[in-house]
Amino acid sequence: MDTAADRTEPPAKDWAIVALIGTGHFLSHFYMLCLPPLFLAWRDAFDVSFATLGLSIALMSGVTALGQTPIGFMVDRYGARRFLVGGTLLMALSISAMAFAPSFGWIVALAVLSGVGNSVIHPADYAILAGSVDKSRMGRAFALHTFTGNLGFALAPPTVALLLLVFDWRGALLSVGLLGVPVVGAILWQSRILKDQPKSRDTGPAMSGRELLLSRPILLFFAFFLLSSMAGSGFTAFIITLMQTLWDTPLAIASMLLTGYMVGATGGTLVGGWFNDRTQGRIESLMVFVTGLTLAAVALMLSLGFVPMPASVTVAIALVAGICTGASRAPRDVMLRNAAPPGQVGKVFGFVSSGLPLGGAIMPVPMGWLLDSGHPQLLLPLVSALLLLSLLCAGLGNGAARQPVSGVVPAE
Repeated sequence: MDTAADRTEPPAKDWAIVALIGTGHFLSHFYMLCLPPLFLAWRDAFDVSFATLGLSIALMSGVTALGQTPIGFMVDRYGARRFLVGGTLLMALSISAMAFAPSFGWIVALAVLSGVGNSVIHPADYAILAGSVDKSRMGRAFALHTFTGNLGFALAPPTVALLLLVFDWRGALLSVGLLGVPVVGAILWQSRILKDQPKSRDTGPAMSGRELLLSRPILLFFAFFLLSSMAGSGFTAFIITLMQTLWDTPLAIASMLLTGYMVGATGGTLVGGWFNDRTQGRIESLMVFVTGLTLAAVALMLSLGFVPMPASVTVAIALVAGICTGASRAPRDVMLRNAAPPGQVGKVFGFVSSGLPLGGAIMPVPMGWLLDSGHPQLLLPLVSALLLLSLLCAGLGNGAARQPVSGVVPAE
């Protein structure tokens, strides 16, 4: 079926759309990590424990994950643009309002509101990208979307730390919160170039949205996202401790190793997007690409735990492993977009991408238990096993999505 996103559009217009959507995605991730640098100031201001302070992050993340699927249904029914504007504005105003909080209870309540706004971003962004960006540039569009989100994570802590040198915590929060206002204005100003995802013109039997999300291909993609997130969070949470435990790696070097991995993972997304567009999004080519990268990442990660090597070499290996894992992310998103029936991108991405924060929440406790139990050598094999299982789910999900049932048009 010919859709707006499949016809040739001017590249400049596509990149303007990606920049607009990417800026909102940057803010989404930025706001998720702008609160931890304020914990010490909040502890003094409100006389609360660190466990209580952590509640603000936990609730914001939890509400974001839980809200994505129902928001995805609404995006598919009513269109994405209004939700993108409302969600971004709610995030920005909630963070800004924290600057006037008289007690920590207000901080928590506003964190929940910010999480509600944040839950809009993934389903709305992907629905708009699917409808607005030419198919020949879809991989790079998805890759830049992921890249801007990672950039938001990376820049939030140092930005807030610098603002605290100039303002108190209230002034810092007000400043970062107000960043969202011009972004909302830009989305409204340029809304004419943001097209909603194309609707299906097919006729025939229909499945409900619930049946779609519980269908075999979508559940397999959910497992793919969940397992890959579990592997990534397990590696990043404990690789510093693990390297110190196994090899007595100095803290500075172990920290550089983690930084190298994160830099590689962020930059690798752009490689994956380029490859997708280079191969015109052919599933066979994407699966070969993702399989090769995943196997390479597994081998490199295992070498860090079982092969003694100079500290500088471990940093280089972590960097390459990050590139391998990051480069598989744009093809991952494109494969899911191809598996989503027309007009259902919002609910599919809302549901499946909720596996990312869920995976991040699952892994730290069992990984910490392995360390506490005296089995640090099992951490990287566990991470590797999760990556291989995620690869299996990706292959099975793509195969299931090609079955005739995946072409049935879901009903709202």
